[in-house]
Amino acid sequence: MAVYRPPHIAASDITPRNIYMSRRSFIGTAAAGFALAGAGSAFAAPLQAKPGPYTLDEKLTPKDAVTSYNNFYEFGTDKSDPSSNSGDFKPTPWTVKVDGLVGKPKEFGLEELMKMPIEDRTYRMRCVEGWSMVIPWIGFPLAALLDKVEPQGSAKYVSFETVVRPEEMPGQKGLFQPLPWPYVEGLRLDEARHPLTILAVGLYGETLPNQNGAPIRLVVPWKYGFKSIKSIVRISLVEKQPETTWKNSNAREYGFYSNVNPAVDHPRWSQATEQRIGEGGFFKTARRPTLPFNGYADEVASLYSGMDLKANY
Repeated sequence: MAVYRPPHIAASDITPRNIYMSRRSFIGTAAAGFALAGAGSAFAAPLQAKPGPYTLDEKLTPKDAVTSYNNFYEFGTDKSDPSSNSGDFKPTPWTVKVDGLVGKPKEFGLEELMKMPIEDRTYRMRCVEGWSMVIPWIGFPLAALLDKVEPQGSAKYVSFETVVRPEEMPGQKGLFQPLPWPYVEGLRLDEARHPLTILAVGLYGETLPNQNGAPIRLVVPWKYGFKSIKSIVRISLVEKQPETTWKNSNAREYGFYSNVNPAVDHPRWSQATEQRIGEGGFFKTARRPTLPFNGYADEVASLYSGMDLKANY
């Protein structure tokens, strides 16, 4: 279960979390702020954010693991490809178009998005492949952005689209592609408006690295990681369930909902346990039980009341 805990540090309790929160206090949390090292820069810049309503009593995944062990097929299919191949990607300037069934469609510049109510949020992240992390994100509720465009009553779903730049994203080049581009994802409108659902603009007190979805990505912590689409350029409110990349690629293995569920195995492996990245030695694998809804059942289970979660996987 996610709980609120104000940032603090004690001399007798030096942990990665406390070191991180101490650094955040040094940067300052009086107001949200934003700076980039320069247009097109691949280097992170400090972010200021207020403490958010969600954190965890769990050890943070080391930053070097969070930024070097990634799935981002636009840069390659190996875990190290995103960090190795994303140096030429330009996260600024950037705009996100929000359109569809809304009263006030708008194209938001990154500078305007960074003026949203940015918060520190520490969430579990569970990959469908069976590994997990604990990541200190910086972001704002997706609902706050949706409110600005005034969704119409006919809007039932939210669709998302990733940028296509083969000149900067080598995984999008070549005759044989692992996935069709652009990468697309979707949520039900009530999922998108849930307080846990955020648009992240940073992690570990800095702007998002390219390999983690710069400059803005979705984070939905009770769903498998591939639902949290990266480098978003378009958000559309629609009436019918939108297309999603992995469901289109293999509907038997990747459903639309993709809620973390230890009782529903992937056709090729069990989902009952997970490997927490950064834990365990070279000769052993540290595994732990997977939690329903990734530990957020108290907050989100009511969204699926009456649904067969084995059929709606």
